[in-house]
Amino acid sequence: MEEYNIFSDKIFNFEDRLVRFAGECIFFTRNLNKSFENEYYKNQLIRSSGSSSLNFGEAQGTITNKDFIFKLKLVVKELKESRNSLKILNYIKEGNEIIRNLLLIEIEELIAIASKMIINKQ
Repeated sequence: MEEYNIFSDKIFNFEDRLVRFAGECIFFTRNLNKSFENEYYKNQLIRSSGSSSLNFGEAQGTITNKDFIFKLKLVVKELKESRNSLKILNYIKEGNEIIRNLLLIEIEELIAIASKMIINKQ
């Protein structure tokens, strides 16, 4: 049986990709086993993935390039935090392995895009 790739629908709008990523992180965490450590990384992943999307929304409302770059750096920081939470969950083999791997691939792409946006604005 072929697994459905949650990221197979190509989205080219960065904000929409961040929103989808945050939503998929929520869906992923809903199926984690109940334990203290899982709750900790679940909550951390939900906060940091959502924060990256929210910070990008704020970046779009900035007036200066300096403010825009600052907000984008926050986006990258939160994405890296999300990546770390996912890597820990991956290390302890928690949650659906296929979804975990897809989230890890997507987060690398999102970090690369945001980082390139920063470079282009500097």
